[in-house]
Amino acid sequence: MATILIHRKVNIVVLELGEAVADHSQPGDIVIVPDATGWWTKFIAADGKVDSYDIPYPSYNKALWAAKAAAEYGIH
Repeated sequence: MATILIHRKVNIVVLELGEAVADHSQPGDIVIVPDATGWWTKFIAADGKVDSYDIPYPSYNKALWAAKAAAEYGIH
C-alpha cells in the first residue's frame, strides 16, 4: 500500500514493489518507486507526464533525501 509523506506541502508518495505510479499519484507529487535495480525518484508534472532521474538510488533513504531536497527547492 502506498504511503504519503508531506514535505513543504509536497506529497512524496512511496510505493511498494509492483504498484503503479499512475494509480497513486497526481500532478505535483514526487513518487519513490522501488524495483530490482534500486529506488527511483519520479516527478509528476502538471500535465501528468512522469519524469525521473537517469539512475535509481541504492537505498530508500537516499531516494527519500533526494525527494525532500526536490520538494525543498521546488525542483519537481
